[in-house]
Amino acid sequence: MSAESERQGLIARITQIRRRPMAAERAQPKSDLPPGRLRDLETRCEHLEQLIAGLQDSMYRESQRLNARITELEARTDPAAIAAALSQNARQRGL
Repeated sequence: MSAESERQGLIARITQIRRRPMAAERAQPKSDLPPGRLRDLETRCEHLEQLIAGLQDSMYRESQRLNARITELEARTDPAAIAAALSQNARQRGL
């Protein structure tokens, strides 16, 4: 292989490699939405993201509240706690 043919082959490979990203860029679909409409959609998406974040916070707080309530109920229904409460009640009533 001569130096000239190697050079031509190298140029062809470089050209082919450089054309691939250009073809991929051209293949990307462009938005058919007008710029104002696109801004409206972005604003709406931001609003929905804020609503979802608020919902997640609310769900977290509620689950924490319920977990605390369940822990309290479990402590109150522990056999030892029930026995102590019954004993105290009997003493208060004079039984």
